[in-house]
Amino acid sequence: MAFKYQVSKPYLTGRELEYLTEAVNSGWISSQGPFVGRFEEEFAQYNGFAHGVACSSGTTALTLALRALGVGPGDEVLVPEFTMVATAWAVSYTGAVPVFVDCADDLNIDVSLIEEKITPRTKVIMPVHVYGRRCDMDAIMNVAYEYNLRVVEDSAEAMGVRPVGDVACFSLFANKIITAGEGGVCVTNSEHLARQMAHLRGMAFSKEHNFIHKKLAYNFRMTNMQAAVALAQLERVEEILAIRKRIESHYDSGLDGIAGVTLMPPRDVLWMYDIRVERREELREFLADAGIETRLFFQPMSRQPMYFNPDWPSLNAARFAADGLYLPTDPGLSESDQDFVIGKIREFYL
Repeated sequence: MAFKYQVSKPYLTGRELEYLTEAVNSGWISSQGPFVGRFEEEFAQYNGFAHGVACSSGTTALTLALRALGVGPGDEVLVPEFTMVATAWAVSYTGAVPVFVDCADDLNIDVSLIEEKITPRTKVIMPVHVYGRRCDMDAIMNVAYEYNLRVVEDSAEAMGVRPVGDVACFSLFANKIITAGEGGVCVTNSEHLARQMAHLRGMAFSKEHNFIHKKLAYNFRMTNMQAAVALAQLERVEEILAIRKRIESHYDSGLDGIAGVTLMPPRDVLWMYDIRVERREELREFLADAGIETRLFFQPMSRQPMYFNPDWPSLNAARFAADGLYLPTDPGLSESDQDFVIGKIREFYL
């Protein structure tokens, strides 16, 4: 179905075409082009970090971060129950085991449950800033310090939230706050980790000979064309965040007090506007008939076939997954567009 009001669309109204054309005309369309380095440097600087490593997706960014930290078979990584499955997959790709921690009422990892999940095999805590809400990073960093653990932040949904971990990983997929179509990027203050991630990203060619590879590595590189688009997006990130904040405020005021709708806690940055609703499937069908797209909340990781745990229905994450959805959060939405969406929800619950 083609929706008039889509959950998300790229907001390509800056210099994206100009930079992309420059990349194509230069002939540098591979990962060797100059836009990659420019984007890495400016992205790291924006987030307050010394080093940036661009790659092919948010999932590969997480994988590179874990590999650079030495995570592998026999290790455990603490992962939120409430997240997109790619967070857990990145752990599994290294051969380590994801250990799931239930969510708190803001959908983020419940910090009070972290310590009970730590074992001698735990190596990393991987918090996720879900839907743009910053985790309690002070508490997480304190636990990591006490147990000598590393912290990899999954910041895929939270561009604009300042990270503090050993590595933070961002997604540049088309529905993210800034986009390259596909892509990801890691930031760190460690030169060693940055060099390791870049080495692993680019097939780990040895210094002695191009075609000697001393470790299992990847082709996770970002192209110059993707970096050109990402750089143009980064130049306008404050404008995009401000537009999204306006969208959040308008939904908050318009949906407040509607019987059947429960507003979620405020977001530090808006990725998707999430709510909890009664009669969710009926509402989704009603909105779809009006041309309004919605998406369901993430499912608990313990419900996923590859991580299945029969105790998953007792999780807090399961409670949210049962009645949560998010609304169109396209930066191109006007207030009148939002008023139409709000009006249809109000009409459904009359």
